[in-house]
Amino acid sequence: MTWMNLPNRYLIVILTFVSTCVCYIERVGFSIAYTVAADAAGINQSSKGTILSTFYYGYACSQVPGGWAAQKIGGRKVLLLSFVLWSLTCFLVPLDPNRVTILVVARLLVGVAQGFIFPSIHTVLAQWVPPHERSRSVSLTTSGMYLGAAMGMLFLPSLVKLKGPESVFLAEAALGVLWSVLWFQYATDPPRSEHPKAAAAGFGESLLPTEASPRTKMENGGSTVKATKIPWKKILISRPVWAIVVNNFTFHYALYVLMNWLPTYFEQGLQLSLQEMGSSKMMPYLNMFLFSNIGGIVADHLVTKRVMSVTKTRKFLNTVGFIVASIALLALPIFRTSGGAILCSSVALGFLALGRAGFAVNHMDIAPRYAGIVMGVSNTAGTLAGIIGVDMTGRLLEAAKIEYSGLSSPESWRAVFFIPGWLCIFSSFIFLVFSTGERIFD
Repeated sequence: MTWMNLPNRYLIVILTFVSTCVCYIERVGFSIAYTVAADAAGINQSSKGTILSTFYYGYACSQVPGGWAAQKIGGRKVLLLSFVLWSLTCFLVPLDPNRVTILVVARLLVGVAQGFIFPSIHTVLAQWVPPHERSRSVSLTTSGMYLGAAMGMLFLPSLVKLKGPESVFLAEAALGVLWSVLWFQYATDPPRSEHPKAAAAGFGESLLPTEASPRTKMENGGSTVKATKIPWKKILISRPVWAIVVNNFTFHYALYVLMNWLPTYFEQGLQLSLQEMGSSKMMPYLNMFLFSNIGGIVADHLVTKRVMSVTKTRKFLNTVGFIVASIALLALPIFRTSGGAILCSSVALGFLALGRAGFAVNHMDIAPRYAGIVMGVSNTAGTLAGIIGVDMTGRLLEAAKIEYSGLSSPESWRAVFFIPGWLCIFSSFIFLVFSTGERIFD
């Protein structure tokens, strides 16, 4: 079956790309709309940080359950349900910074719903995408996050100015519903593959019988596959898994801090207006979109042409991405112009995205059968980074505001950018030492 002459697996990859794009339009949109509404209501930086980080509490709670549900029920169904839930929440909840309880509950619900999305996507991609296409497929899918963030930064400030902060919620809900309709209409489960090479490589593996999941005969003469036992202990004590976890934490710490606090940095740290910055404010996220896909293409080329082994490819791209990003993050508070800040944040986020061709694809290298589970475990760490980083940044800025009589000095922002900068250096070392591109879970 094809749609617009596309093989089904390409259609699945495109739809998952659009799904991550829509999700990040929602996340960036909330930070923009809430920042405007909270500033108008006189909400302090610490309280803003608390509300902005609430999403990640719900997001953290549903990562591992999301991987389990995708493994048991099917990633396609779980992905649809999560989109419907967060879209309805955005549509029904009013944006009023003074109604704290309602906002907290709403952001928790959206966080829980979106927490199921990435484990489900990894489960779907592990079933549909053959190994030689995985790097660029995962890179394209995850690059939707950055394109969504770029589009949000470009269009949503103008929407807020024209229609008010509440209009952002309605626009996001409409996008979520539209995607849900497309997914329901066109997404399918993968056909069962009996090819031994496909099975050995993990392509479509959750549908293939193994010694751990033998075939059982049915009364009508057909057969089915027994559910496999998830090796939780082996996953949780695996050093390659922890190498992914540490790098996922660092990547999302840097991403979520910049995504949630860059609007404040531009407006209060550099005394710039988001509306007047035009398209330049979207460049950090557009750079992530470009570098994420470049990383995927380079990784697949290095592996397919046997320039490097899978292990060396993952380590090389991860190390280059994180080290260059660390330099840009450490330099960011030094630049006091719009161009300098855009340059540093673009380099930092772009090379972090390049690094995803290392650690973020590694789930499917080491555990193709349990890709959703391992993704859920590592993304839990990434979500904890959002909780810790976003909330702590608000507290750091509130303290700096008192110490430096405002947020316009570079000293007020130094700790904000230095923490993720040094984390990048530490994480690249951990991945270099402990990661592998070899399959370690049968």
